[in-house]
Amino acid sequence: VTLARCRMRTLAWLGIASLCLGAAWAVPAKEERRKAEKTKADLVLYENLDLDNYDLTLDNYGDIFDLNNYEELYDYGDLAPKIEVGTLAPRPKDPVALPDLGPTAETPKLQPPTTAGPIHPAPVPAQGECRALGLPSCLLCLCISTSVYCDDVDLEHIPLLPPETTYLYARFNRIGMIRASDFTGLKKLKRIDLTSNFISWADADAFRLLPSLQELILPENRLTALPELPGSIIRLDARLNRIPSTGLRHEAFRDLKQLQFLHLSDNQLDYIPVPLPENLRSLHLQNNNIQTMHENTFCNSQDHSQIRRVLEDIRLDGNPINLSLFPNAYFCLPRLPTGRFF
Repeated sequence: VTLARCRMRTLAWLGIASLCLGAAWAVPAKEERRKAEKTKADLVLYENLDLDNYDLTLDNYGDIFDLNNYEELYDYGDLAPKIEVGTLAPRPKDPVALPDLGPTAETPKLQPPTTAGPIHPAPVPAQGECRALGLPSCLLCLCISTSVYCDDVDLEHIPLLPPETTYLYARFNRIGMIRASDFTGLKKLKRIDLTSNFISWADADAFRLLPSLQELILPENRLTALPELPGSIIRLDARLNRIPSTGLRHEAFRDLKQLQFLHLSDNQLDYIPVPLPENLRSLHLQNNNIQTMHENTFCNSQDHSQIRRVLEDIRLDGNPINLSLFPNAYFCLPRLPTGRFF
């Protein structure tokens, strides 16, 4: 009986082992059959696909390539030039250097002007028409809002300006004179900057009739006389010219109640131009030929209670005057003038 049971157990173990081995071999075989069947199915699919007649035509172009959202793939706005406005405007391109399009070339159409960037003026119309349209007459200038930039473009005279002009910059040019008609009708003009030109003469009424003018900048020119100024002027800068004392009108600055900055250094002045307006804050007269002054030049010698609190910047250095010779001339000032005291 014991021997029979041992044989039965042995047979049972052999059966279980056979079943395990069969299952182990069955899994890879099943995977191989599945791959083989998929390969056959793919071959049948490609055999039924007609690739020879697959032509790209205008009829099926839209079905194959969807370009509806193509512009969204790239933002061309990033390629727009960035313009910095700037105080200097960037020098405009010289028209002489532009390519010649020939007599038969079509003139490019100008884009409508905007205030976001520089406006390239249209071709020059007649002067009356230009004034009516508010367009600058000089092709070499840039107009940004109400500011006109004509720096370093070899101008020989003040260009015709739009009536709304508020700020004019015409520095580093060859302007030789200023006529009264150059600024006629410009009631909003606040600042004129004509630094470094060849200006030797200005009409007496060139600036007087400008009711809004606050800043007149004329350094590095050849002026020998200063024209009359409007009562609205706050800053006058006429440094580095050739103005003698005889080139100033008698009591030229008495009625300029708004004047705060008077800079006449590096000229040919023989004396300090008096009387000085009460609101004056800065007086630069260095490098002239001033040799003397009066006790009433800055202060009222009859009123020792007077105090000029705002006149803190007086420069007389570079003149032959000895400031120590006039000790009673400074009692009302918050600060002594800069200059020679020995």
